[in-house]
Amino acid sequence: MPIFNCDVVLIGGDDVSNEGEIYVAGVCNSSGYYSDSMVTPLDTVRLSQDSVCCSSVNGHKSQYYFRTGDFAKQLRSGDLVFLGRKDRTIKLNGQRIALEEIEDTVRGHSEVIDAAVIFHKVQGELMLLVAFIILREGIPKEIFGATIKSWMADKLPLAMIPGHIVVTESFPVSSSGKINYELLADSVFLAKHVEDGLGDVGSSNLLQLVKTAFRDVLSVEEISDDDDFFTMGGNSIAAAHLSNNIGVDMRLIYCFPSPSMLCTALLERKESLNINVSRDAKSKMNLEGGKPSFFHVHSDTPATVNFDEQRRLLRTLSGRSEDNAIISKRLKLDSNINVAGDSSPANGYPWNSVAIYASCSFSRCNKVVYEGGSVVKDIYQATCSVMVPKSRNVPMQESWKVYMGLCVDASPIIVHKGQDIYLFIGSHSHKFMCVNARSGSVQWEIKLEGRVECSAAILSDFTQVVVGCYRGKIYFLDFLNGNICWTFQTSGEVKSQPVIDSQRQLIWCGSYDHNLYALDYKNHCCVYQLPCGGSIYGSPAIDEMNNILYVASTSGQMTAISIAAFPFSILWLHGLEAPVFGSLAINSLNGNIICCLVDGHVLALDTSGSVIWRYRTAGPIFAGACMSSALPFQALICSRDGSIYSLELETGDLLWQYNVKDPITSSAYVDEHLSLVSDRSNLPDRLVCICSSSGSVYLLRVNSGVAKVANEPIDVEEFSRLDLAGDVFSSPVMIGGRIFVGCRDDYIHCITVKA
Repeated sequence: MPIFNCDVVLIGGDDVSNEGEIYVAGVCNSSGYYSDSMVTPLDTVRLSQDSVCCSSVNGHKSQYYFRTGDFAKQLRSGDLVFLGRKDRTIKLNGQRIALEEIEDTVRGHSEVIDAAVIFHKVQGELMLLVAFIILREGIPKEIFGATIKSWMADKLPLAMIPGHIVVTESFPVSSSGKINYELLADSVFLAKHVEDGLGDVGSSNLLQLVKTAFRDVLSVEEISDDDDFFTMGGNSIAAAHLSNNIGVDMRLIYCFPSPSMLCTALLERKESLNINVSRDAKSKMNLEGGKPSFFHVHSDTPATVNFDEQRRLLRTLSGRSEDNAIISKRLKLDSNINVAGDSSPANGYPWNSVAIYASCSFSRCNKVVYEGGSVVKDIYQATCSVMVPKSRNVPMQESWKVYMGLCVDASPIIVHKGQDIYLFIGSHSHKFMCVNARSGSVQWEIKLEGRVECSAAILSDFTQVVVGCYRGKIYFLDFLNGNICWTFQTSGEVKSQPVIDSQRQLIWCGSYDHNLYALDYKNHCCVYQLPCGGSIYGSPAIDEMNNILYVASTSGQMTAISIAAFPFSILWLHGLEAPVFGSLAINSLNGNIICCLVDGHVLALDTSGSVIWRYRTAGPIFAGACMSSALPFQALICSRDGSIYSLELETGDLLWQYNVKDPITSSAYVDEHLSLVSDRSNLPDRLVCICSSSGSVYLLRVNSGVAKVANEPIDVEEFSRLDLAGDVFSSPVMIGGRIFVGCRDDYIHCITVKA
């Protein structure tokens, strides 16, 4: 608390009333310099009455304040909590970070004597944390470097973990004996750091290291110097693995997708840093008594390149077109696959037996949206029951497939309108198609400006289709012919499926540029933009009962936004332990949010942001949870460890687990229009469709009649399996025994369970 007769004001630039820099006024302050009282100290400022009244701790209204350089927050009791020094406090990804806090945490490691953390700006925009560490004598630097980041991950939020770890024997100090952070941050040290990391490797060895990393991630036997990472089968998830394995920013892989280009970029980075070493820095080094020795441990620093220029250059070299979207109506069906209507025996279970009474759309994770915008998650769909004995395997076969030009990583959306059923999907070839879901015939096709990896959405009146692309553009296309109605340009790739907010006539969509956008589709404008601290891969989720929208990003930040009235406002922020790639899901029974983290954790949070429960799977999770009324009280989670987990929605307890012994990257889907009945039980079974990354489509038979409170085991068995010719990162959609899924064999497939 402030001392008597002293006024303290918190002044901040983030519109947070209870946080800011401490300004002090009162008789304890100096009125001027001793030799010249007419000169006002530089740290003394005059504040307006409004500023003082709004932020004064004890109500005084003095006008002249001394800026202490200390940051604090005020508790409800009036006490001030020290947050850190101004010159040692930074904003990184929208979060205020006290570098002293990171240092204190690292000093708590049993093998660390001292630590110093600095921040370094790259090209004036990227801010990178660098930790310099002095180890105890006899500690192997290699072993320490391999474990320190995982140790810090248990102690610090993700945003506070340094991208650089540098082991040194000593720190440069000032005349007063304090660490000289200015000299520590000088480019001499950073250049020396990169030189030690890359200088001893050499261009030849570095190229071999990069090629080995490419082979490991892509699971291929051989790769040449000029093989393109994405042409060889890589996608955004594989790029994330590659960037982590070799310690570079993921954007470099998009700019330099071949081993030779990436190797050249890394070596040029070293030369660029060495060239930029200033003479002043060298002089300072000599004054401080020479250079300390460094040992390179790990680096996540991106190269200092102009990414937009590199993208344009690569498009020119590869012959990629930047022409405007072009409409075409070419039909490309595989001649070896029968194109069958409902009457064909190839359809297996009767497609016409599925009763859908209103226009609606079906997309990944069992998301059903009816015309008018209502989202249905807990209402049972009309089903067709089929008698199939237990333990009987039933084959699957393809009904049709449509050629998409390149990899199909996007998930399809199926639209039932009147008597017609349509499928909408895009691919890496920039194509976006409308396909007759019954026959596989192409209704229309458009070529967008970038490749498509996200699912589409349908406006509530079913007049337009909305989809994003890698060029950062969000398209609004005419439902009937694919003509462009209007577009909105973001500043990064769009991989997030748009979400329809019919009540406010908005489209919510995230971007790689770290922003969430609200687009007014009636007036063709953006009405709201929110920085989310990291790239947004998964879709946001809307709690229509409480008028709250939730969004999560790769920075590990979840944001809750009140959308009850405009202007919208942030309700709370929650820092998660790891990035979020999958879409969020809402349990409409209680409003809890189900969030899957890339480190394998599954969390349930309530509407206030408190964690209700958490569960840890045995592998990374890149897709969102699937919740279906056909399997009530369950959240289905697919993991890269090859397992699908069923978690009880209220407690997070494991209900059942099934391992297909192959990584799973996409979400599961429950067929809500088909139930199985055996001669041994009156309880119905449901089919759960999952697709492994290697291209196998599995159907699991899961008993749905076990009561939540019965505490009995749930029977799960493999019902059918079909292997496709390529990897699968697309999440399937299954309706009445038909499965729709994209594949890296360049096709969208329609697969039918045979009768």
